[in-house]
Amino acid sequence: MTGRWRTIVSITATMVFVVGAALSGAQTPKAAKKAAGKKPVVWAADEVKWESLPGSQPTDKAATLWGDPAKGPHGALHKFEPGFSAPLHTHSSDFRVVVISGTIIHGPEGGPERKLPPGSYLFLPSTYKHTTKCDTGSECVVLVDANGKFDVKPVEEKKPAAKK
Repeated sequence: MTGRWRTIVSITATMVFVVGAALSGAQTPKAAKKAAGKKPVVWAADEVKWESLPGSQPTDKAATLWGDPAKGPHGALHKFEPGFSAPLHTHSSDFRVVVISGTIIHGPEGGPERKLPPGSYLFLPSTYKHTTKCDTGSECVVLVDANGKFDVKPVEEKKPAAKK
């Protein structure tokens, strides 16, 4: 093998090693040290703690999985009773939502409502005006991953100008 081919083979082998290590989850010493302090969390369904969230309707229950919904980024399960309905509103944070059970009815401002069965996905940017409902057939459970705190900000209906 000539010197040029040895160099090419050596570079290729190094690239394969680096890519393989990255894909296999190999960590730098600093990342490995940080990960070593983490502990697994395992909750059976009957161990999940459901609570009302401030600013939400009493029938809207949530189970925080990570983070703190009152302060910043978090993930939570939300449970809505059959027939639940939230009028036009926004949130301060972006929400990524996956429907776990039931059928969510999503309505963008001025647009048609869509029925979203289990497995459906929504990305709701902050300040996006929408309605949220749970179909009457069964309760709805969704997974929410938010990049900030949880809130519901009702959108005020515009009143027609008073006639003089």
